[in-house]
Amino acid sequence: MIRKNDPHNSESRFAHGLKHLHLHAHGPADPSLLAVERGVWAVKVSFLALLATALIQVVIVLRSGSMALLADTIHNLGDAATAVPLWVAFRLGQRPATKQFTYGYGRAEDLAGLAIVFVIIASAVFTGYESIMRLFQPRSVGFLWAVILASLIGFVGNEAVAVFRMKVGREIGSAALVADGYHARVDGLTSLAVLFGAVGVWAGYPRADPLVGLLITIVILQIGWKSGRVVLTRLIDGVDPEVVDDVRDAAARASGVEEVAGVKVRWLGHRLHAEINVIVDPDLSVERGHDIAKEVSHQLLHGLAYLSDATVHIDPPRSPGEAYHRVENHSHDGLPDHSHR
Repeated sequence: MIRKNDPHNSESRFAHGLKHLHLHAHGPADPSLLAVERGVWAVKVSFLALLATALIQVVIVLRSGSMALLADTIHNLGDAATAVPLWVAFRLGQRPATKQFTYGYGRAEDLAGLAIVFVIIASAVFTGYESIMRLFQPRSVGFLWAVILASLIGFVGNEAVAVFRMKVGREIGSAALVADGYHARVDGLTSLAVLFGAVGVWAGYPRADPLVGLLITIVILQIGWKSGRVVLTRLIDGVDPEVVDDVRDAAARASGVEEVAGVKVRWLGHRLHAEINVIVDPDLSVERGHDIAKEVSHQLLHGLAYLSDATVHIDPPRSPGEAYHRVENHSHDGLPDHSHR
């Protein structure tokens, strides 16, 4: 058995296979991006830009009383704020493994993602409740020109972030950052919807404002649902089935491997860890078996950029896979019959 960490921790590892990395928890950063210096820089700049946009909108919300603008402001604040727990979790995840946390602290990133999902859902519930109350108890919306201005500021701010993220993402070969850029573009269109609500109020339809607020609430809920599904899938060790197939194919290409008997893959924060059982000639020496395990690790880590760690088990043909590592029913030392799995 051999365990090997990826030695190629550089931007080039993110140029291939990034479709498997994307955890789109509502906000500016997939944790995998934070391993790249320019990705970190993009996160910081995006955070400041979205925060500035949201703070301008907060001032106008307090003066105008627009529910649609309130919903959009909470949306943009959520986008900016999600960078904070992800950044803290990433820093924690960089700490070395200990005797207590033998796999390191990578799971902290998944817990941060779960906290973010709760924040998204809470913001959707609040804006939805307030919008519904305004439907039954309409209130006048003041400073319509300011609401329209805030809508345009939200659109321009999100579009600027979108262009910036996509530009940096393409430069460093990060599909996840490019995808977050498209997300910001969608957020900009949501901000633009506030403008139509203000125009509706100006035209004599006061319920247009809370209706747009409900529309934005639905958008936030959809993002929360998608993000929560991904985070929970990772927490229970779910991965894209294509990843398992890719790992199996890459291991099978290694010289000396007769068959791949088993593959397990799991997320540890933003890193993927694989455990592989391969069948080799039973007459080989221990040293030769070790060399084959090293070659399997090389094939995996070189060919699959999204994989960061691999543990390879060497099995003989007659005892392949984990099923043959179990100790079947037996008894000893006066104990009742038992087995070990």
